[in-house]
Formats: sequence, structure tokens, C-alpha cells
Amino acid sequence: MFAFHVTHTDGAARRGELRTPHGVVQTPAFMPVGTQGAVKGVTHRDLVACGAEILLGNTYHLYLRPGGDLIARRGGLHRFIGWDRPILTDSGGYQVFSLRGRRTIEEEGARFRSHLDGSLHMLTPEKAADVQAQLGSDIAMVLDECLAYPATEAEARASMERTLRWARRGRDRFLAIRQGRAPEVHATNPGQAQFGIVQGGVFPALRQESARGTVAVGFDAYAIGGLSVGEPVDLMYDIVEETTPLLPADRPRYLMGTGTPLDIVESVARGIDMFDCVLPTRNARNGQLFTSRGKVNIKNARYAEDDGPLDPACGCYTCRHFSRAYLRHLFVAGEINASTLNTLHNLNFYLDTLRAIRESLTFGKFRSVRDELRVRFGSDA
Repeated sequence: MFAFHVTHTDGAARRGELRTPHGVVQTPAFMPVGTQGAVKGVTHRDLVACGAEILLGNTYHLYLRPGGDLIARRGGLHRFIGWDRPILTDSGGYQVFSLRGRRTIEEEGARFRSHLDGSLHMLTPEKAADVQAQLGSDIAMVLDECLAYPATEAEARASMERTLRWARRGRDRFLAIRQGRAPEVHATNPGQAQFGIVQGGVFPALRQESARGTVAVGFDAYAIGGLSVGEPVDLMYDIVEETTPLLPADRPRYLMGTGTPLDIVESVARGIDMFDCVLPTRNARNGQLFTSRGKVNIKNARYAEDDGPLDPACGCYTCRHFSRAYLRHLFVAGEINASTLNTLHNLNFYLDTLRAIRESLTFGKFRSVRDELRVRFGSDA
């Protein structure tokens, strides 16, 4: 039920199809982030209209509220949230990492206090597999340790080696659930796949060791984690370029938590197939919009009497119906509609950008699309 097929290539860049129990995803793909089973500010109807083929759900938040048991009793995450297309769920590792003073990392797992009520929890590789089996996502991520930047090589090695040990435990538990050897877990999607995660900080030798070890565990596909945590963007590109050739060419490669439009096209050029990031939705709520002419800060006074569309080249609902002046008014007035209309546009821009990248790979024009994005967003680097 899970399969991946590369249809076109241009250097390391590739276009493909990812098949899951809930449908096909065209790659390279961007996954809007639905932290608690919803993408902030928009409905599923809006996401379908924008062309979203897969969503990302947050295991940490869904585990704490409403809980994996409740979602499993509702028939799984797809049924619970009313989304019939593919879903990827993270393991909760990054969210635990971001808690900092509220968590400790042990060999057993990550011990943390809930940000909701202060209750104490232990997230282990096995628990992460159990909860995601209850959620029934199409793709489940193994639990990893996301290391802060900067970190010493010794710290990165210890973290990477722990992530490898967790990977073996998480895979064993996932296979036990898949094979019916964990009847206490109410799995809601028998076709669920599991991705392993490569760690190692910004140290190439550790990344190589992690990639070899993670592939040896035998996951359905692989992700690169622990980047976009504060390191220089050129260093991130170098790590991606050195790591992707170490991952199986017949499996999708997922770069977690990245990034800007420029980050995406540069990572596609280095062999990445899947992306997620909160930038389009978070920046929309803060009034920063991505357009064919670069970034627009809609709160700026210069737009107060601008009757033109946000982006003349965009066909989204926001750009077809509303002026920059009105969008600025909504934002300055604190209207909820500002977040909705801005988010609609930013998601449409990201998904359109990925469509343009896919088409360019089909017709041998990837370099021109890459150059255009470098010109529009090169200052982000």
C-alpha cells in the first residue's frame, strides 16, 4: 500500500509519485502543518482548493489533547478530522526538544512536563509508535533526539548514537504492531509506513554514520532531521547535499522543518522529495506574505491606499477578490479574516511553487525555476 516511483530527474533533483493508503502524493511535495488536526486559519475545503495532497499532524499535541485512545475510538485521525487524503505524523521529538527546561533526555526516552497542565509524561520510541498507530496516519516518524545548535561533536555523537538505538526500538515496536503482536494497541491504519530519521548535527562524518545505521535498520523511507535549528543556511545546504546520496534512491527523502521557498528549491536540487514548515501559515498571521515579486509586509503604511491585488500573478481567492489596502486594513484592525486570507494566499503560493518545480522537472526547465526563486528570495540566504 506504500510505494514510491521516480518519474523524472534533473541532476540530483527528481519528480515522483508517493502512493499511500489514502491516495497519491506528487513529489516534490509540501505538507501544510496541521498541528492539532487543523491548519490554523483555514478549512480542509480551502486546503483542497489550494491543491494540498498531504497534511502533517503533530503527535505530541494530539497525544496530550485529545489523546491517542480517543482518536482511535473515533476511527483514526482521518475520520476524526474529516480529511480523506494522506497524513504524515511526526514523532513528537522536536516538540519535546523545544520544551527545553521542561524535559530531560534519558536512555529510555524523553521525560517531559505537559505545557497544558504540567503533568509528567515519558515519550519512548515504543510510545511514539503506539500513539501514531492509534492515529492511523499514512506515514509515522520514528522518535529521534533533535539536538540544539551549536553543539560540540561529542554532544552530536552521543545524540546521534542514542537516536540510532531509539530507531531500532521504534522499528521493532512498529513491526510488532503491524504483525499483530501488540494487540493492546488499537491500530487504525494497517497500511501505515514508518520513516527513519538521520541525525548528526552539522558534522558530515556523523551524518554519514547515522545514515548508514538508519538505513540498516530497514525503514520504509528516510528523513533528514536536526536542521533549520539555527545553523547557517549554506551549512544546511552542504549537509543535505552530502546526506541525500547515502539514502536509498528508490525511497522518498524528507527534509524536516524546512523552509523558505529558496530552501525548498535548493533542497530539491540536492535530492529532497518532501517538505513541511510553519513559515507560510505563521508568517501569514504576522502579515508577511510570499509573492511572485518577493516578500510583502502587508502591515506597512505604503499599502494603505494600494488598490492592486496582493500578487497580480496569483489566482488564489485572496488575490482575485481583495486589494492590498483592504488586506492591510484587516491586519491593522486585528480582524480574524486577516489571518485566513493571508494564510490562503501563502499556502497557495507554496503549493503553486511546488507545482512549478514538478512541472519544470517534467519538461527539463528546473534550472530556470531555480534561478527565478534565487532572484526573488535570495536575500533570505
